[in-house]
Amino acid sequence: MHRTVYTSGMTSASTASPARTMSDPASRRPRVAVVGASGYAGGETLRLLAGHPGVEVATVTAHSSAGRPLSEVAPHIDLGHDPVLQETSVETLRGHDVVVLALPHGQSGAIAAALRAEDPSVLVLDLGADHRLESAQDWEDYYRSEHSGTWTYGMPELPLADGTRQRDLLRDAHEIAVPGCNATAVSLALAPVVRAGLVDPAALNAVLPVGYSGAGRAAKQHLLFSEAAGSASPYAVGGTHRHVPEVLQNLRRATGTDGQRLTFTPVLVPMSRGILAVCTARVAEGTTTGDLLDALQRDYAEEHFVTVLPEGAFPTTGEVTGANTLRIGAAVDRRSGQATVISALDNLVKGTAGAALQSLNLALGLPETTGLTRTALAP
Repeated sequence: MHRTVYTSGMTSASTASPARTMSDPASRRPRVAVVGASGYAGGETLRLLAGHPGVEVATVTAHSSAGRPLSEVAPHIDLGHDPVLQETSVETLRGHDVVVLALPHGQSGAIAAALRAEDPSVLVLDLGADHRLESAQDWEDYYRSEHSGTWTYGMPELPLADGTRQRDLLRDAHEIAVPGCNATAVSLALAPVVRAGLVDPAALNAVLPVGYSGAGRAAKQHLLFSEAAGSASPYAVGGTHRHVPEVLQNLRRATGTDGQRLTFTPVLVPMSRGILAVCTARVAEGTTTGDLLDALQRDYAEEHFVTVLPEGAFPTTGEVTGANTLRIGAAVDRRSGQATVISALDNLVKGTAGAALQSLNLALGLPETTGLTRTALAP
C-alpha cells in the first residue's frame, strides 16, 4: 500500500518524489505515537521529535507511568503541550501515521503485528531488538524466545556489498528495526576496513566503555550511583552479548561474505551517555594507518553524520554528547601488527533515537537530516 509522502517544505537529494509540501492544503503533518515514552529511549525520541518540523507528536504511552502527565516523568521535554501518558494498546495507537515502539526486547512483536495487520499503511519503528535479526536461530540462541520476523534495518550509513547503502532500502519502508547502540558503534567502525580486506575478519575484537543510560531507566541495585560511581563493570563477557549476531549480520551485509568472528566486551563506566568502541584486529601485511583511514573515507566521505578524523586524532564520548554523530579514528601498530579503529557516539541519540529519526525521515520522504544536529553539548 502506498503511503503519502510528507515534506516540511525542505528539499534534499534523499527526498522521495513526487512529494506534497506543507503549503499544500491537502497535506498534513504525520501523527506520531511514542510507546514507552517514560523510558530513556522513548524519552530521547520525544526530545528529538519536539524539534522536528515535519511531524506531530499526538500520543504518548507507558506502563507503570500511565495516567501521569509527561511533565512529571520527563520535565525536560517540551512538546508545546503536556500530554497524559496513556496505557499501551492497539486501541490507543489506532489511527496514527507513525508508531515508535520503545519497549524491552520481546515486547514489540505482538503489538507491532496487530498494528500492521489492522493498518498496512502505518509506519512502525521498533527501537527494541525484536525485528533486527535475519536468523531465527540467532534470535532463539541469544534471546531465548520465538523470533518475531525481520524488518528493514535502520542504519542508513551501512555500506552494502552491492555498492548501495542501507538507506536505499529504508525509503518507503513500513517496518523499521532500529539498530542496537553498541552494534552501531562497532559495525560502522569495522565494516569499511573488513570490506577493504585490511584486517583479519576471523579475529575481530571490540571493547566498549558504555554509559549507564544504555541499561535503561528501571531501578536496579547495580545501577545505583553508590554502586556505579568510581567503578568500571564488564558484562556479557565471552560472546554472550545480544549485539554480537547483529554486528556479524551487518558485516555479512557489508562484505557479501561469511566467516567474520567477533569478541565483544562492553564495560559500564560512570557516565550517563556515550559509547567508545575500541576495535582491534590483525592487519594484512604492509597495511598502514593511511590505508585504514582511506578505507573509512571511501565509505563515509559523503555521510552527513559520520566523521573520519585525521591521522593521529581519536574521538571522545564528550565530542558527541547530544549529537546524532559518529566519529572515527584509526591507527596501525606496526610493531604488533594490529589495527585499532575507535568510534564514539551518544548511545541515546545516534545509537537509538537519532537513528530512528533518520530512518523515519527516509521512509516519509523527508530530508534525512530533519530534526537532527551534528553539534554536541559541552561541557
